[in-house]
Amino acid sequence: MVRVKKATNALKSRKNILRKVKGYRHGRSTKERMAQEAIFHAGAYAFAHRRDKKNDFRKLWNVRLGSALKAEGLSYSKFIGSLKKKNIELDRKILSTLAGDAPETLRRIIVKTA
Repeated sequence: MVRVKKATNALKSRKNILRKVKGYRHGRSTKERMAQEAIFHAGAYAFAHRRDKKNDFRKLWNVRLGSALKAEGLSYSKFIGSLKKKNIELDRKILSTLAGDAPETLRRIIVKTA
């Protein structure tokens, strides 16, 4: 079996790995093996947290909408229930935006559902 020396390819892969971990702390930014491990973990965390971000925003929309509805003397759950009964298909993101930017429009929607 012929011995293969990586030479240029090794330098190229090392350079690419270390470029990805620029700004990481300690050996993770300078040592190839630690950097490779850091890249794997970073990818896994990024994947998981993209999913978590969706949940975080939904919670935020619920809180914003709930506080706007409290000011109108209505509970969040009753409002969402009445929207479903009336077949009004506005999602929580839109309703939350209306609560912040156009409260008058939200009041009209509340009147329609009541």
